Parts: sequence; structure tokens; C-alpha cells
Amino acid sequence: MAPMGIRLSPLGVAVFCLLGLGVLYHLYAGVLSHKVAIFRRGRTVDLRELLALCVEATVQGGREVKRVREEDALDGRAKGRTREGAEEMLTVGDLSSHRRMFHLIKNHFPHVQVNSEERDYSTKAINAEWNPVIPEEILQKVQSRVVPAEALTVWIDPLDATQEYTENLLQYVTTMACVALNGKPVIGVIHKPFTGYTAWAMVDVGSNVSPRSSYNVKSPSVIVSRSHAGKVKGFVEAAFGNNTIIIPAGGAGYKVLALLNPTDGKYDKADVYIHITYIKKWDVCAGNAILKAVGGHMTTLKGEEIDYMGSEGIEDGLLATVNLNHKEMLQKLPSLDQIRSR
Repeated sequence: MAPMGIRLSPLGVAVFCLLGLGVLYHLYAGVLSHKVAIFRRGRTVDLRELLALCVEATVQGGREVKRVREEDALDGRAKGRTREGAEEMLTVGDLSSHRRMFHLIKNHFPHVQVNSEERDYSTKAINAEWNPVIPEEILQKVQSRVVPAEALTVWIDPLDATQEYTENLLQYVTTMACVALNGKPVIGVIHKPFTGYTAWAMVDVGSNVSPRSSYNVKSPSVIVSRSHAGKVKGFVEAAFGNNTIIIPAGGAGYKVLALLNPTDGKYDKADVYIHITYIKKWDVCAGNAILKAVGGHMTTLKGEEIDYMGSEGIEDGLLATVNLNHKEMLQKLPSLDQIRSR
């Protein structure tokens, strides 16, 4: 007698399939939801965590800058010329710091765009890692704020004042990181590798650096570029008089700190920072954010806010002030076109 088989009606087959799908759903739903959560977290960024990472990146980059200088392994060479014809230098310190800073940030926030002065993205830094512990100072002053990763652009300057670095004028050297949210600077970090001092700020939240107690309004001292001065002397004197104190200095990061009250105390003291030639956004973004966080201002010489999206350069120079009437300062400036045409 032939064994009897079990025959399912079409309805039974459908029920059986539905039961199987239900079992599979319960087995894999947890795994899938976990993967989706990871993906979603990767597309968002906590600005407090990113601030702490930027501090760490500038410090680690600064260690590379200091190590290369102390080992006298600069291997300095020209990488091109500025629009004014000045030679731009590139050293092992620039590249080592870039690799450390760039990959440290990208390793932790791969969906965030990072723009660096140096363009070597092929070689990864060894041990570009960070134990994501937020310093107590930042925890006390900064609240967590989560934003979409695609709204952020990080600008890093792995070695500001390379020319001075090669000349052993190390007081001017900094490493910098800045975060722009929809083109507006919100986080700024300036680190001085050879003193160990780090200034940081988050706009509308807090900072570890403050303005000085007073600034000279009637006869301000003006800090300007040492190596890319152009015709800035005539520009400044036309604005504030022939007896204006003009302070030539290296590095945009140093110049911004000269307007403030940093605790390491190794700075010229200036009331105004002016630059009249083309300048790159990684040079000034960190300083812009810090000034904005402490009530200062940085604009182009035409009074326009600087947009930290799109192109990497600023065509119309810049004016930076703290606790001064920024609009009145702008009104004192001569026509930039007239100065450039002389």
C-alpha cells in the first residue's frame, strides 16, 4: 500500500509561506534595525564630539610639526607662488601634519567633507586614531548638538606660517581646524605646537579664550602679513594715519590670537587685523569662528560675511576686529581697487 502524502490546499501553502516569513522577520529584524541605526548615525554628527576631535587633530598634527622641526627633517621645497609672486613652501612637517589631521577626522566622521591646504590624500597616517573622550572643559561649556553630516565642511590648515617654520620663527606657527555649518563658521581651533597652547570656540556656545580688557579705537595698532604684505602699509596709513603702528607677523592664526587674550602670552598685541590680498579659507576659518564666538567680527574688506562653502579662496581681503565698531572701521578703509591699482 503506497504511503499517503500530505497535500496542502493553495490556502494552506499561502499560510505556510506567511508563517515562514514571520519567523524570518523576527530573526533578522533586530539585525536590520541595528544596521540601519548605524547607517543613520554615520550621516549625523554631534558638534560637541566634532569639536573635541578637532582639538585632538590640531594637537596630533602639531606634534608632527614639532617633531619634524626638532629632527631638522624639513626637506623644504617650493610648491608654487602666490598671486603676488611670493614663493610658497612645502615641508615634511606640512605633509605629516596633514596626513595625521585629515585621516583622524575622516576615520571618525567619514561622511563629513574635509578640505585641507595640502592635497595628499593617498597615504594614510599611521595610528591616526582617537579615543573619543570629550575633555572636561568642553563637557562643562558645550551642550550636545546633532546636525546632518552633509551640512558640514571641515577646513584644516596642517601648518600655518610655513615660511616662518623654515626660518625657525616658531612663535608664528599654528595648526588649525574649523567647522562650517551650511557655510557659516561654528567651530574654531588654533593650536601652537611649540608652546602647547590651544584656543577653541563654538559660536553661540562657549570658548576657552577671551577678548582683552580694552582696545585702542582712535589709533589702533594693525597687524598685517609679514610675507604677503603687498601694498598693505599704504592701505593702513590711508585709513588710520601715517603714524599708525603696523605690526608685521606670520600666520593668520597668530594674527587672530594677537587680537585676543591667550594664556601663553607670547604674542604681539594688536587692535585690528587687515589683509588686502587673496587669502585661502583654511587660513582664516578657525580664527573667524573664534572671533565670532567671543563677540568679534571678520569680514571681507567690502564688509561681506565669508562663505565657507564652494571655492577655497577669498578675493577681497579681510578685516578682523574685537570690541570695536566693525562697520565704522570698514567706513574708514580706502577703496581696495584704488590701492591695488597703484
